[in-house]
Amino acid sequence: MQKLTCALLVDDDQATNYLNSLLLKRLNVTDKLLVALNGQEALDLLLLHCQEAVVECPVLILLDVKMPVMDGFAFLEAYDKLPIKQRNAIIIVMLTTSLHPQDVDRVQRLNIAGFLNKPLTEAKINDVLKNHFDRHLPEA
Repeated sequence: MQKLTCALLVDDDQATNYLNSLLLKRLNVTDKLLVALNGQEALDLLLLHCQEAVVECPVLILLDVKMPVMDGFAFLEAYDKLPIKQRNAIIIVMLTTSLHPQDVDRVQRLNIAGFLNKPLTEAKINDVLKNHFDRHLPEA
């Protein structure tokens, strides 16, 4: 499988970021993995990596819904206003543990590629790769 050039994990839980990082590295999904602890850090990383260095710009963002400082919903509102040319090529998948009907309804109305319940698994990653990048993980 051809690896993604860059992916971005956005979650305030450092243990979740650690486990998701390990999973993505074990599956050899991407050449570069960026990690942000909230939506504002994620915006800052996008501004830094998506201006001139196209290869460094994440093509996949795995975004938590509930975070301090800036949650996933506020991130998406700010993201839509970013002056980055690659925005249309970036796939955003929201991750959450919340199955509250109001949250599910709100997420489904957003302009994002998908919505996954935590924890992130090999099967979920494979589905994202297959559905949005026309790639899949090699059979184990």
